[in-house]
Amino acid sequence: MPTQSELFEKGTTFRALHHRDRAFIIPNPWDVGTARLLARLGFEALATTSAGFAFATGVKDGMVGREQMLGHVAALAAATDLPVSADLENAFGDDPETVAETFRLAGATGLVGGSIEDVSPRPEGRIYDLAHAAERVRAAVEAVRALPFPFTLTARAENFLVGRPDLKDTIARLQAYQEAGADVLYAPGLTSADDIATVVRSVDRPINVVMGLQGVSLTLDELSALGVKRVSVGSALARAAFGAFLRAAREMHEHGSFTFAGDAISYKEISELL
Repeated sequence: MPTQSELFEKGTTFRALHHRDRAFIIPNPWDVGTARLLARLGFEALATTSAGFAFATGVKDGMVGREQMLGHVAALAAATDLPVSADLENAFGDDPETVAETFRLAGATGLVGGSIEDVSPRPEGRIYDLAHAAERVRAAVEAVRALPFPFTLTARAENFLVGRPDLKDTIARLQAYQEAGADVLYAPGLTSADDIATVVRSVDRPINVVMGLQGVSLTLDELSALGVKRVSVGSALARAAFGAFLRAAREMHEHGSFTFAGDAISYKEISELL
């Protein structure tokens, strides 16, 4: 576990990344090995992925409990010297008291950031009423402001991920979460440059967007030009890895061949990176 001075430095560094002239990529490892590989490649910060971790443990997204998730994010935070922000889903409870407790516990894991969603646990994914959703963000903010180091709180508006592509309501939610004290705002599922630019213009907090979605091809330079400050990829890296794994497994099972090994990283290269 890092010292308080180390956490203060990490938290300060992480917050400063959001206030530069261009966006930065915060990739999403799903275990200690992938966290260390991403750190070795030169990324400046990491974010966890609830879906990627769930898949790696053999369950669907939303099926990992709070205790297991906090153990996972603590392991990732300890795996490298980089600042780590956690996907804490809906904070594992509907009520603000549970939200606050989750973020107090998260603050003891070595994290310097975390996100809260405005939707009940999937698969049904019911969007909370706006007043209640803002109250939950406010509870998270109060919990992390009591920590002895900077903790960057990201508030997420989940409309577009649960089949409610209502940009006006999404912006109203992000504005409410801004007023509740969130440091970063995030509406996963936005796919058009126009929608992203509209969201950026509508708030005065750094905006995170997620890339790695099918049909979305915006580059880091293009996102920076729109005013985006942070770019994550959610479960995309995990799904890319599992996709390669399943293609290889199906080749063996269905064809009895092993050509997939030609695309695999060499034993020597991955050993050197780790």
